[in-house]
Formats: sequence, C-alpha cells, structure tokens
Amino acid sequence: MAIRAVISDFGGVLTTPLMRSFAAVQDQTGIAPEVLGQALQRIAEREGKHPLFELEKGKMTEAEFLDGIAAELRELLDHEPELHRFREVYFEALDPNHEMVELMREVKGRGHRMALLTNNVREWEPLWRSMLPVDEIFELVVDSAFVGMRKPERGIYELTLERLRAHDPDALGGLEFDECLFVDDVEVNIAAARELGMQVVHFRETEQAVAEVRAALGL
Repeated sequence: MAIRAVISDFGGVLTTPLMRSFAAVQDQTGIAPEVLGQALQRIAEREGKHPLFELEKGKMTEAEFLDGIAAELRELLDHEPELHRFREVYFEALDPNHEMVELMREVKGRGHRMALLTNNVREWEPLWRSMLPVDEIFELVVDSAFVGMRKPERGIYELTLERLRAHDPDALGGLEFDECLFVDDVEVNIAAARELGMQVVHFRETEQAVAEVRAALGL
C-alpha cells in the first residue's frame, strides 16, 4: 500500500538520544540507572502500577512521581536524593535532531499527512514543544499524558488513526494502518505498530533512519 501518513515519535527520534539526558541526570544526582530502576520496580510491585507508566498516562503528577521516587531512594541509598532539578537537567541535555526534523518537514511538503505520537509528561509539554516547530510540521499531536494511554498500548495507535481520519483536510477518509509509516526508537513500540499493520522504521541512528524513511516513501 502507498503510504499516506507518517506518524513519528518525539524523544530519541526528533531529538538527541534520551539516554544522554538520563546520563546527565545521573551525573547531577549521583543516582545510578540501576538504582533508579530498582526504586521504580519496587514501587510497581508494591502498588501494582508502574509509576513511570502512570506518569506518562497523566494519572500521576510530576511532583507525585518525584516524591514517590525520592521516598523509595531514601531507603535504598540511606540519604536524601536530589531530584528537584530533574526536569531542568533532563532538558538541558536534550537537543533537536535537526536532520530528522528537516526530513519530516520535507515529507510534509510532499503532501503526506503528519502526526506526532509521544509518551510524555503533562508538565513537560511547554518545554518539548518549544524545542521544535511542532505545529508547523505536524497537523496532529497525540500525547500520552493527555489521552490516558501510552505506547505500546493498542488504543493509542487506534486513537491516532481515528484523529487523522477526522482531521483529513481533503475529506478523503478511509485511512488505514497499512497506509501509515511509524517511526520510533523503542522496539516494543515498533512491534505493536507492525502488529497493527503499519509500515515501520525502527530508529537506531539518524543516517539509518533517514535512509529507511526515504526508501519507504520513495523520496
């Protein structure tokens, strides 16, 4: 099927790798990733819900998330962790991936429908939107924190397709999953999109992803 719509992830695709930001947080706080992961897992096992997933679904505020993590880390580290600048440190280390952004701009200019599908944090919206010309390139943004679902849940992909259909400026309608190209850097998100019938590009690094997007779209 010919591709009519491109659905792109934000962090790690249109930006520098997210691991760079998490490394900056580690440097700032002194908290190793494995310790942070242990804290998150302990909360998830105790409460039956993973706090990061709840945060990304907008079911927990950023402050509640950080307070919960800080309390868990106090037990693991035996001291008070410094997390109050988590957001600032994270975004200071995050930069636009200009080559991918320009590719998306070109793709839009060639007449493709454009959507941004991101797992994100409600309080972070002004920060990440200010990094990129989001509304210039993407006609539609689906942010997990505002719709109560997150990738790789099937529902958030279905919602994105539904909204693309509803916002069709040419009233053509009928857009199907196999007419969408999905670009993401997380393998489970790619697997979920592929299962639904989307064509996919698994972003591993910029040169590879640009080449695969161009090949898929015949650019």
